[in-house]
Amino acid sequence: MSDTRQHVHELIDRLPPAQLTAVAGLLETMLEREEIGEGEERAVEEAKRWLRENGGKGIPHEEVLADFGLTMDDFRRMGEEHARRRSG
Repeated sequence: MSDTRQHVHELIDRLPPAQLTAVAGLLETMLEREEIGEGEERAVEEAKRWLRENGGKGIPHEEVLADFGLTMDDFRRMGEEHARRRSG
């Protein structure tokens, strides 16, 4: 086992259970990011092409929200409500 891998194992062995959960989530996220499939790669390339064809500018957030009948205030309120539900 490499020195770095051994060191990481030693650090993990010292963590309390609550922090182990956080580290596990972080490691899973890191591994998932490496497993981007062909569909995702195609979608990213398509988005980059769209940006090139549209002067390198995306669609303003406010405009996207308006397409759904929402305002920035609505968006902020939904975010706050979501945060309250997650923490409570």
